[in-house]
Amino acid sequence: MASAAEQLASNINFSAFSKATELKNRIWFTLGALVIYRLGTYIPIPGIDPQILTEIFQRNSGGILGMFDMFSGGALGRMTIFALNIMPYISASIIVQLLTAVSPTLEALKKEGESGRKKLNQYTRFGTVALAAVQAYGIAVGLEGLHGGTGTAVLDPGMFFRLVTVITLTGGTVFLMWLGEQITARGVGNGISLIIFCGIVARLPSGIAQLLELGRTGAISSVTIIFFMVMAVAVIAIIVFMERAQRRILVQYPKRQQGNKMYGGEASHLPLKLNTSGVIPPIFASSLLLLPATLASFNANPNGTGILAEISAYLAHGKPLYMALYIALIVFFSFFYTAIVFNPVETADNLKKYGGFIPGYRPGKATSDYLDYVLTRLTVVGSIYLAAVCILPEYLVSQYSVPFYFGGTSLLIVVSVTMDTVAQIHSHLLAHQYEGLIKKAKLRGGRR
Repeated sequence: MASAAEQLASNINFSAFSKATELKNRIWFTLGALVIYRLGTYIPIPGIDPQILTEIFQRNSGGILGMFDMFSGGALGRMTIFALNIMPYISASIIVQLLTAVSPTLEALKKEGESGRKKLNQYTRFGTVALAAVQAYGIAVGLEGLHGGTGTAVLDPGMFFRLVTVITLTGGTVFLMWLGEQITARGVGNGISLIIFCGIVARLPSGIAQLLELGRTGAISSVTIIFFMVMAVAVIAIIVFMERAQRRILVQYPKRQQGNKMYGGEASHLPLKLNTSGVIPPIFASSLLLLPATLASFNANPNGTGILAEISAYLAHGKPLYMALYIALIVFFSFFYTAIVFNPVETADNLKKYGGFIPGYRPGKATSDYLDYVLTRLTVVGSIYLAAVCILPEYLVSQYSVPFYFGGTSLLIVVSVTMDTVAQIHSHLLAHQYEGLIKKAKLRGGRR
């Protein structure tokens, strides 16, 4: 069976894609949805001065606003209806997962199967609306307090402006949440991930143009630019290798006899990814470290003095304290999030329930201890990999003023989403070829 699947996979070509009508419809639907998303990133919310807002965001592009603006594809910098992007949904999902790990009621819902999953998704949607409304109100109040060189960012501040901003930004986030679910159901790939991917990729051309402009003006030498390009390719290759890496634990099922026949006895594998936490640790670590710098940039003191200014100076890009805390936070969140998404005790109980066991380890506590031991060692290696991928670009950004889009977090998201989407397209093509073989076999059987 495995050899047949490998042979089918090797025979997938463009002609197979041209015959897969359903896959083409899914791809066109995905592209159309992403085009709608990109159009929405250029529709501004009412009541703001775009020139003053652009000036303010250029001044604060090094803080957490710059990172969130990258994820939103520039929508936050232009303060459009999609300024919050899909980030409230991601935050709500993480909160629900955290609560599931500590709440027996939510944990019971998780074990109910499809019905429980739908209820948890509904709680996530409610949490998304609440978080989006709170963040939108904070943005509205913050916009009223922003001042540029020629005036304020808001043309007519007041409660009406805040209400309109909250409704607009919350509605934009809810629409993107719905759009992402539609892409997942009727398109190709994970819709939420593709929306973030689209926002990052949309900013890459301007980032490359900015890098080439630095080379043209002499700020960066041509040799340095070539080195950056080679390094980016090398980092992408490392990310692909590490994201595919996994530890496959052998699981054996006992034989049982029913009548004169023997059943069972099969062996399978439990795959444990090297990087179980994904891109969550770098995102959380960057958010926490960039928060003091962002607060200091909004400080009204023109001399840049005060405790916030001193903290932001020590936590600036490339500073030793920033690098050390960045690595420590990535390692911490790697272990923290891995403990949430994978429960060794629950996995061991499921294996015991279905009669599976790991050779050399008794079912139950011994199996869970072994899984925890293996997962801890994998997480150590995975956290070191995440820290290395994120720190190296961070150092280059601080030393050579490389555009922020070449950071490790953005490369991780782009490469991971690309791999997942390509894998789904490949599985659709493989299923289409299986269907074609089954139809041919039925026709031949009917002729006989």
